[in-house]
Amino acid sequence: MGIQSPKQPSSYDSISKEMLHDHQKGEAAVTVSDSYSEWQAKHPSALEVFERMIAAAKGKKIVMFLDYDGTLSPIVEDPNKAVMSDAMRSAVQEVARYFPTAIVSGRCIDKVNGFVQLKNVVYAGSHGMDISTPYGSLKHQNHRHATRAVDEQGNEVVLFQPAAEFLPTIQEIIQVLEEKVKNIKGAMVEDNKFCISVHFRRVKEEDVNSIEEIVNSTVKAFPEFRISEGKKVFEVKPRINWDKGRALEYLLETFGFNNSNDFLPMYIGDDNTDEDAFNVIQRIGRGYPIIVSALPRETKASFSLRDPDEVMSFLLRLAKWKKMLH
Repeated sequence: MGIQSPKQPSSYDSISKEMLHDHQKGEAAVTVSDSYSEWQAKHPSALEVFERMIAAAKGKKIVMFLDYDGTLSPIVEDPNKAVMSDAMRSAVQEVARYFPTAIVSGRCIDKVNGFVQLKNVVYAGSHGMDISTPYGSLKHQNHRHATRAVDEQGNEVVLFQPAAEFLPTIQEIIQVLEEKVKNIKGAMVEDNKFCISVHFRRVKEEDVNSIEEIVNSTVKAFPEFRISEGKKVFEVKPRINWDKGRALEYLLETFGFNNSNDFLPMYIGDDNTDEDAFNVIQRIGRGYPIIVSALPRETKASFSLRDPDEVMSFLLRLAKWKKMLH
């Protein structure tokens, strides 16, 4: 399913190769003693090197991918209150006017759609296991997990749901988890349709181990599921060969870039699950993986932004640059 890198080297390739792999010089694991500035030398600020990035993108079609929590909205105590600001919504809307844009989130697609409320972007929820696009991917048009549907606005869409057969079991696991954590103050089980998020941000430190034991013991009874850890959350997902990286490839095909060398994927995200998308961009040899982090951390991203405010500044600058070209 991988997208082939161009066979003929170009001026873009020579510039981007330098930029994409700058951070590999001394690629030792990030330690606590590393300062942010040292880390940023390996993962330069996308705002500070913006002109270089854009110069290297000349003649390429930028395709924008955005995570939601921690990227477009701040991380908050209550996941149900992770609303994005009107200013951020306006910035995303402006970017989507000029570039194909997708929101790729761990939230279920209805929730992230409700938070973002934009019609000029496409949505991939449940860590990419629930994708809704106007046309779908030609490569997957006869796939058993691709179905035609009508959205709430009455528009025809193609849904791609590679974990559809797991829905009954997911509901079963949710019921078990809710029963087990109900006496732990601050614990929350979130139904994200094709995955389950067990939040412990509001749980007392001494109860976190209990939450972890509950999740581990519960999922042990369901060997077709696995656990990953995010920011104060345990994610329970089906063991299928699908993640945000595979979703990025599917969406590139949907946007019409499956047999093209003139595209440039740009993915901005802050979570461990976004690393799969960063990895795909590195593998296909073009594009900009950008991590959102105010702390040094191990990452496959080549560039960085500190927080959602910097993400918004970057998006506005990108849209302004494109607008000036018109």
